[in-house]
Amino acid sequence: MTQLTTFDPECTRDMLRAVFGDLPIPKSGEARLASPDLSEVDPAVCRADGALLYGDGDERFGVIVETQRGQDKEKRYSWLEYIANFRAREKCPVALVVICPSQSITYWARKPIETGHPGLTLTPLVIGPDNTPVITDVAEARGNIVLAAICTITKSEDPQFKAIFRTMNSALGGVARGHAWRYSRYIFRSLPPEQQQEWGRLMSMGTYEYHSDFANSLLAEGEAIGEARGEAKAILTFLEARGIAVSDDVRERVMACQDANLLQTWVSRAASVESAEGLFV
Repeated sequence: MTQLTTFDPECTRDMLRAVFGDLPIPKSGEARLASPDLSEVDPAVCRADGALLYGDGDERFGVIVETQRGQDKEKRYSWLEYIANFRAREKCPVALVVICPSQSITYWARKPIETGHPGLTLTPLVIGPDNTPVITDVAEARGNIVLAAICTITKSEDPQFKAIFRTMNSALGGVARGHAWRYSRYIFRSLPPEQQQEWGRLMSMGTYEYHSDFANSLLAEGEAIGEARGEAKAILTFLEARGIAVSDDVRERVMACQDANLLQTWVSRAASVESAEGLFV
């Protein structure tokens, strides 16, 4: 889901202004990706899922984007660090936006984070099922394509989800082919398995040119995912061979990872960590 927001920062500007009307993102000026590496020094690892920078000069405004599929108590500490480091690096105001596909995680992510310093409380800005609109109008979807894509994911269990899917499919048929297949692929990867089947069925109809690009991308991606799953299983096997207990949360997080570089990092850490959770620190 982070890729949906970082693929086209200009379109994401429209989405953020629509969901958070009071967020002071400049209406015009440059919109670009910023480095998500928010570490002060190596070897400390402080890397956000995505980072965006809007505006020029003194009007710049930064946005850190995180996708959260489960509760992670470590994020209650690292999110404030992300903001502080990004703000210090870019010398501009920064906001944290957390995207949560499920409502239960949305409630968790919205909880204020007390830092201990009087008056300094972080309340994350959260995008979830309860504050994304149901979009079933093609023109509206094309007018804010990132919001429509996020709606397609967060509303995948809504009673109108088939109408939402059809609307998004038609909307993508009217944007640049290269953009359409990437959005379609990002949506597919972010949906639960049952809804993936419905989205795949729409893509198999072949009504729009981007459908063939989507199919080809899935074939190539399937090979890469196969390799990633092999790496993930190796990490878990190694931990268990060392006598380290692996919780269901850790197992799910490792097996869901498709980032080859991150898996390599976890492979290295698996040799020395004292707990399975130490992979992620």
